[in-house]
Amino acid sequence: MGLDFSNGLETLDHNFITAKVEDVAKWARTRSMWPATFGLACCAIEMMGAGGSHYDLSRFGMEVFRASPRQADLMIVAGRVSQKMAPVLRQIYDQMMEPKWVISMGVCASSGGMFNNYAIVQGVDQVVPVDVYAPGCPPGPETLIHAIGTLHDKIKSGDIVRRREANGGGGANITVDQLDGQRNPQLVTLGRS
Repeated sequence: MGLDFSNGLETLDHNFITAKVEDVAKWARTRSMWPATFGLACCAIEMMGAGGSHYDLSRFGMEVFRASPRQADLMIVAGRVSQKMAPVLRQIYDQMMEPKWVISMGVCASSGGMFNNYAIVQGVDQVVPVDVYAPGCPPGPETLIHAIGTLHDKIKSGDIVRRREANGGGGANITVDQLDGQRNPQLVTLGRS
């Protein structure tokens, strides 16, 4: 009735004792992400909604949106970025601790949206490297949570680091599906089936 150790540790289930330090670090990063918000337009209201009690980002360890970039490792760019705001956005990104991640929330942040003029940056990826794009105008809390879940999964698998290296240090350029308005959104479990 004892455990068979003739094959070494391979017979044991994967647990905190037999885990690699790298796997534990990836797991810890996904469970302790602290977002630095950069709410610039209507998408910011949807981002605030995701932090409310109905969607409850605190179940993922993200309940506190950091006011200081030095305490944050995830930037959520919510809304259109003006040419005047772009240097400020970059300065905040540069002050964030490594490793750091960026989610572009909404079509205005991702591509300038309907604002095709000289005053609006035509894609925040011209200012900071974007890891995950959350589409919509505005994307609702479901889509934002789906983007966060996708980011978590890519960090845990190490895929996001490989994507960044393939892009020469740029963002991972992952686009998620928009889940708002669907009858049976699949995202409440953060990307897990």
